[in-house]
Amino acid sequence: MTPKSKIMTRKSTLSRAVEITLPVFGIWPGGLCVIICRVFWVVTVAFILLCHYRYFMSHLNAESFYDLVDCMSSFLAYVKSIMKFIMFWINQGKLMETLTLMADDWSDHANNTVASMRVMGRKAKTSNRITNTILTLHIATIIGYCTGLLIADVDVTDETIEVPYINKLDFPFPINTQLMYRFVLIAEYVHMIIINWGAGLANAVLLTMVLHITGQIDILVYWVSEFASESLGSERESIAKSARKIIQKHQRIIYFSENIEILYKYMTLCLFASNLILMCLLGFTIITAIGSPNAAEQILRSILFYTITNLEAFLFCFAGEYLSNKSTLVGIGAYNTAWYNLHPKDGRVLLFLMLRSQKQLTLTVGKMMDLSLESFTNIMKASGSYLSVLLAMQ
Repeated sequence: MTPKSKIMTRKSTLSRAVEITLPVFGIWPGGLCVIICRVFWVVTVAFILLCHYRYFMSHLNAESFYDLVDCMSSFLAYVKSIMKFIMFWINQGKLMETLTLMADDWSDHANNTVASMRVMGRKAKTSNRITNTILTLHIATIIGYCTGLLIADVDVTDETIEVPYINKLDFPFPINTQLMYRFVLIAEYVHMIIINWGAGLANAVLLTMVLHITGQIDILVYWVSEFASESLGSERESIAKSARKIIQKHQRIIYFSENIEILYKYMTLCLFASNLILMCLLGFTIITAIGSPNAAEQILRSILFYTITNLEAFLFCFAGEYLSNKSTLVGIGAYNTAWYNLHPKDGRVLLFLMLRSQKQLTLTVGKMMDLSLESFTNIMKASGSYLSVLLAMQ
């Protein structure tokens, strides 16, 4: 088998798990199934948020401060998840256009060099590993969060205790039999697993798109490095063709980056606002659980949730930082070519390329600030400050 045929075994940067489960969350064009899925998620999440609200209002007192914080944490987690779905639904056309651009890049493999194909294949493998890791962590978090209560022996007929659920919920109907109680717990558990899979899916799609576009940047830099050597002694028509291919590739990369920004700018705004509060609330539950009778269980539940929330914020910030740093390589690659040996007319192509690459490709938080590691640091600092305020209020 030739190196080219080995690389062509991959057909997409998207993981197979992502492609299969996108329709489950209504993130796919057309079809009655998509509408049904969207209605299902809106109705079920709205019902769970209503149960959170009922619990919050019925426990609005100083003695239940810890429970209120726990209730608010799960409430924000559900809001964040459904907002991710809604953002994809609203921008479904742009999502499909972006996925089509990715598919077109793969379909052009036959006209690319083996080196370019290797870059695409390497990015696809990295995307697959990262996607599997993200989804596994999200599922493991829910398992760790729920397992303790699922195996606990709770007597729902005992009116002297408050019946515990996985989240702090107050259902608008009575649950007074063991069978019904177990059914509600299992339904809540399965729903949490699926919706957290979807939340992880949205994160994986962003990283996949960023990996794909950075792979295209690497290919563009390779083309630019070869441009000077190919231009020496080549005919004018061949030089113009290579220059046109480079410029079109760069424009395609910029357009792809703008599509990612449209898809995620408001999603990241919602995510940063909710994660900032979540880090604070979860940190509070971990600290206040120390020394309590069931400290081990409470800390285990909260610390996994806290870890995945921090990781989510870090991944978004890292994706923005990685894309910005990669985009500067275009200008650096153009400058490092043997441009001084080119005819002045041919060198203008590299000049325009360097000028445009000075404006870095960025992802933003609602157009208010760039996604970067500095942004992640600011979030951690702010959440720590709010945590101090909560501990003082206790």
